[in-house]
Amino acid sequence: MDLNSDLAEGFGRWELGDDAALLGVVTSANVACGFHAGDPGVIRRACAEAAARSVAVGAQVGYRDLAGFGRRFIDVPPRELTDEVLYQLAALDGIARVEGTAVTYVKPHGALYNAIVRDEAQAAAVVDAVTSFDPELAVLGLPGSTWLAQAADAGLRVFREAFADRAYTPEATLVSRREPGAVLHDPELIARRCLRIAHGEPIEAVDGREITVAAESICVHGDSPGAVKIAETVRDRLRADGVELAPFAPGRAK
Repeated sequence: MDLNSDLAEGFGRWELGDDAALLGVVTSANVACGFHAGDPGVIRRACAEAAARSVAVGAQVGYRDLAGFGRRFIDVPPRELTDEVLYQLAALDGIARVEGTAVTYVKPHGALYNAIVRDEAQAAAVVDAVTSFDPELAVLGLPGSTWLAQAADAGLRVFREAFADRAYTPEATLVSRREPGAVLHDPELIARRCLRIAHGEPIEAVDGREITVAAESICVHGDSPGAVKIAETVRDRLRADGVELAPFAPGRAK
């Protein structure tokens, strides 16, 4: 099982999360590319630390929406969205290479992540950007999403993701952050839930029904309160139960 987290989401004097501590826990880092968060210095430091710790670097591409942290849907024309994703991939990979590593996978962020669960045109635009930049890249997303289906059809390596600290609907999609109970905070409860996911066992949806979320990677959000404690508790519980932790798309030196 892989553990991933969203990193490099600070900007200027505004800090968010403890990247250094999380990079000591996770196996894959979803690094912001400057559109929803992240400035060149924050991004470079995250890449350098990831390289030093042999953590895989993924491009967390999103809408051009710093003010909304990429959590607002934007009806971007497909060609424009392809160009913007391509721009983000190129920028992050260039910085990663300077630090002795490279981007190995792509995980969309926030509203874009949610939109391409069903939006075929935007999903196709993101797939086009990835295949144009590097068809050897892996992609990460919600099981059953249009994004993963189109990526697989395009020949990309596809990996499914579960969320440690997010509530699920009965349809196995994420509960909107605007809804009460959308984000979980109890490290022990979250760790038990992740253990069930790792073993392919059902978890409880927001309405109490049981759902199964098949995944090769579990996301522990870096911007949640107590994020480091949650990540450490999840890691320790998985390891104690014999679950091997390793990146789904290992880093490669450049």
